[in-house]
Amino acid sequence: MDVQIHPSWKELLKDEFSKIYFQQIVSFLKTEKSLGKTIYPPGSLIFNAFNQTPFNEVKVVILGQDPYHGAGQAHGLSFSVSDGIKPPPSLVNIFKEIKSDIGIDMPANYGNLTAWAKQGVLLLNAALSVRAGEPFSHAKYGWADFTDQVIQKISDEKEGVVFLLWGKFAQDKQGLIDETKHHVLKAAHPSPFSADKGFFGCKHFSKTNELLMRDGKQPIDWSLAKP
Repeated sequence: MDVQIHPSWKELLKDEFSKIYFQQIVSFLKTEKSLGKTIYPPGSLIFNAFNQTPFNEVKVVILGQDPYHGAGQAHGLSFSVSDGIKPPPSLVNIFKEIKSDIGIDMPANYGNLTAWAKQGVLLLNAALSVRAGEPFSHAKYGWADFTDQVIQKISDEKEGVVFLLWGKFAQDKQGLIDETKHHVLKAAHPSPFSADKGFFGCKHFSKTNELLMRDGKQPIDWSLAKP
């Protein structure tokens, strides 16, 4: 399988693509398709996060768990949805916190976060694919091995990256991050089940920009102007 991924990531992760676990991911996806299963996001968008945010441009990482499993939602960026798709509840709560934190109104019914990705926000899901209608259905088939390596590579080879870890699943990845050279901000997950337990009021969007500017980097424009 020739992985369609930005050259900067292809070079960085080239050893991973030849490992047994990655070949098993490829075989699993082929089997799913042969069985007539619908997989999200479409194959061309599985590595969209990497293609929108080249390695040398990564300034922030927002870690999600699993792609959305509804029709037309997932397009390879954590928490983001394709154009024309109503923002899911977690994304609505992210928008609410941005409004509360920095006063930016989000466009109605627009949840495509590509504009963030193009500014250096790596929107990384721990699993990069999912079976339609079945959350976490691909989570145990090797993707975590791959995305853990992505986090590790960012930690090892960059400095001053801001990692936003929302919820226990994301926070379990904290051990992969060298906190002597990176910034880690933690809060509850923005899901409706937990947002009022520490996500609302976390001010991660203003804090992220403060940290970036302190390190001499351009802050993120969190508004969703069309890319």
